[in-house]
Amino acid sequence: MAINVTPMGKRVLIALDEVSETTTGGLIVPPDAQGNEKPEVGEVVKLGTGADGFTFTVEVGQKVFFMKYSPDEVEVEGVKYLVMEEEDILAVLG
Repeated sequence: MAINVTPMGKRVLIALDEVSETTTGGLIVPPDAQGNEKPEVGEVVKLGTGADGFTFTVEVGQKVFFMKYSPDEVEVEGVKYLVMEEEDILAVLG
């Protein structure tokens, strides 16, 4: 599915991985209710336009870690995505 939005400059578009935890009693605890400040995980779905010879170090399809409050949330055609500067990505998985 083509995403009809392009981040500007050094920004990337991220699809958030909703990781829920299940308690021993079988309750599903969503990430917002876990009360922790662990990094979030998402997948890079689109790269920005770049700027002045800037080269992205992440690629579309990579899973990345980032801090919870670094991105801005946007909704495109009913789907929520995150937009952030590439420098706010903490690590690439894999």
